[in-house]
Amino acid sequence: MTNEFLAFAPLATDATAPILDPATALLDEMMARVGVDGLAAAFADPGLLALVDQHAAAVRDALVEAERATDAESLAAYARSIVAAARRAGRFVPAAGEAPTHPADWESTDWHVLRLVAVCLLAVAA
Repeated sequence: MTNEFLAFAPLATDATAPILDPATALLDEMMARVGVDGLAAAFADPGLLALVDQHAAAVRDALVEAERATDAESLAAYARSIVAAARRAGRFVPAAGEAPTHPADWESTDWHVLRLVAVCLLAVAA
C-alpha cells in the first residue's frame, strides 16, 4: 500500500497520445487503484453493491450541498479530500493491483477505500 497519489495528469510522450486533464487523470488513477477491483467485487455481490451505493449517495449529497456538479472535476476534488483525510489518519490507498479481489474482503475494508470506490462508480456513470 502506498500514499503516493498523482495530482496532475502525466504529459504525453508522443504526439498521438491524448493529454488528459488533471481531474480525468486522477479519476483514472483511482479506477486503477480501487475502482476496477472494487466495482467488479460489488457487481458480484449484492450486499457489497448496496454498501458502495450508500457511499455513492453520500458523495452525491455532499456535492449537492456544496453546490457542485457530479462531474470529473468535482469527483476528483472529492477523491483528493478523501485521500488527504486518510493520510492524516495514517491510512493508505492501495496501489494498483493491491486492492482486495474477493467481495468479503471489500466489505471489511477501510471506509475511505469504499468511498473512493463509490467515487469511481459515480465517475463511470458521469
